[in-house]
Amino acid sequence: MSKSYGDDIALMAHLMRRAGFSAGPEELERLTEQGYEETVDELINPSKNSPPADQNVMYRFMPSLETGGPNPTPGAANWLYHMVNTKRPLEEKMALFWHYVFATSNSKIDNGNHLIKQVDMLRENGMGNYRDLLLKIARNPAMIYWLDNNENHKKFPNENWGRELLELFSLGVGNYTEEDVFECARAFTGWTISAKIPRVPHHRFEWHHEFRQEEHDYGEKTFLGHKGNFDGEDIIDIILQQPACPRFVTRHLYNFFVEDEPQVPAWSVEPPRNPEAIDMLTKIFVESGFEIKPVLKAIFTSDFFKESMYKKVKSPVEVVVGTLRFTSDAYGPDPLIVGLSQQPGYMGLGLHDPPSVEGWHTGTEWINSGSLVKRINFVSDRFRDTGSPGMTQVIKRLSETNGTSMAPKEFVDRCLELAGPVEVSPETYSELTTHAEEDGEISWESGNGAFETSSRRVGDMMSLIASTVEYQFG
Repeated sequence: MSKSYGDDIALMAHLMRRAGFSAGPEELERLTEQGYEETVDELINPSKNSPPADQNVMYRFMPSLETGGPNPTPGAANWLYHMVNTKRPLEEKMALFWHYVFATSNSKIDNGNHLIKQVDMLRENGMGNYRDLLLKIARNPAMIYWLDNNENHKKFPNENWGRELLELFSLGVGNYTEEDVFECARAFTGWTISAKIPRVPHHRFEWHHEFRQEEHDYGEKTFLGHKGNFDGEDIIDIILQQPACPRFVTRHLYNFFVEDEPQVPAWSVEPPRNPEAIDMLTKIFVESGFEIKPVLKAIFTSDFFKESMYKKVKSPVEVVVGTLRFTSDAYGPDPLIVGLSQQPGYMGLGLHDPPSVEGWHTGTEWINSGSLVKRINFVSDRFRDTGSPGMTQVIKRLSETNGTSMAPKEFVDRCLELAGPVEVSPETYSELTTHAEEDGEISWESGNGAFETSSRRVGDMMSLIASTVEYQFG
């Protein structure tokens, strides 16, 4: 493989780590041949040849993943199935992005089916128009119940939804007043959920958004310097007029796709790490009428994105899904998905189970002594399983390289290439080569157990690579 082609593979791997959940060697080679710009377009505008995960197959084999309940496990397993099996990885990645922003937990909802419906909505609309998405989340039954807007009455306004809409979903701290929060709450009075049939004895029915005129405050309101008889749609339109709004959203996108930023509560005092990038993305966002796709394309084709390799700590979901997609050992409606769906939670990111409406703290805060052990154990176990389809393919490719033997240094180089490619520090590289040299040359000869021994060594080496700092960064 020439150096230039190798560099192209590395860039494509970077794109697929960030815009998806990583990709194996064969897919990376196919995409590199296709071209970088073409792959970006395919990710943002997937064709009919790139279908989402087959939900009907999942429900046929695992019907319990449809309705859920007070336990977040079925909903998490439902989503993990989609992330592992989709041919539209950016679509799922954007649903995860908005789950970070519109963090909603089953700890209160107590109805996993409503979190599943919310994620379905984020999947379908996550790359669309931001105004439309805000309206949909404002009418989403899980969000209404999560932030108590079902208790928001004209005589007794409840500020929870209004506060979080301004603080966490659109503007950020410091860009509104307490009066704005109260007036926002008044505008959303009557945006509630309908009563539903009790779950016993017929299992779980669904809430639906309902507007109750008798509960809506039709009086004049003063919000962010505007006066009028505003309702929720008017409030969202006024929010979009604020310069802080597009900057807040694009900084979220930069933090998620490009480079770890300070935590969201610090944004009112901590400037962006790349203000020029935020300015550029904000301009595109506003000029497009708050469309997400043009911003995503600008991110993935920018120099600052291409130069951001290894500047982000992989989230627990990225670690788990990327590893499962690489090893290909949990595709389809595999019952293992249920147990595997809890792995991100053990590492600090429980799907459908954020710690609060603020969501998760990201970046280096993903890493602590407990979560690091969980991350390393998970990837090590999966890569040591040399019988998985993905690892079988890796062994096949290595065994077909340069005859029947391979020097330890070449062995390490090829494993690093196939595992990412992963670019490691000189110190890490020295540790890996020292380990490989202890057992000498790799032999792919049949008979005498040589091939089996070398296969085991591949699993050990890939496991070591997956445990490095460099692999744990995206």
